Amino acid sequence: QVQLVESGGGLVQPGGSLRLSCAASGSIFNINAMGWYRQPPGRQREWLATITSGSSTNYEDSVKGRFTISRDNAKNTVYLQMNSLKPEDTAIYYCQMIIQTTQQPVTFRYWGQGTQVTVSS
Repeated sequence: QVQLVESGGGLVQPGGSLRLSCAASGSIFNINAMGWYRQPPGRQREWLATITSGSSTNYEDSVKGRFTISRDNAKNTVYLQMNSLKPEDTAIYYCQMIIQTTQQPVTFRYWGQGTQVTVSS
């Protein structure tokens, strides 16, 4: 069993910064890609950023240059540094990991529980 636990959300003023963390625990053999998504109020979940096992990154255009995704493989953790936050960044933020749980070349997609980020003055 694998569990992803997120932390770091909260209330921040426009222009402020937050750092989200997502740590995986349980039966983990290898973690491939890690990513962050968000779901704004009344809207569908949307992709924000991905980091591969080789630490290559990719970002959705609206967060490029403001958000930075990173990973610590020793801690099975992915981070999202969010700077220059805007009210439209208000959403529930979710982490996702593609995890190989045994030596067999089979992977599964896991999600965190979500953490609320509210950008407001």
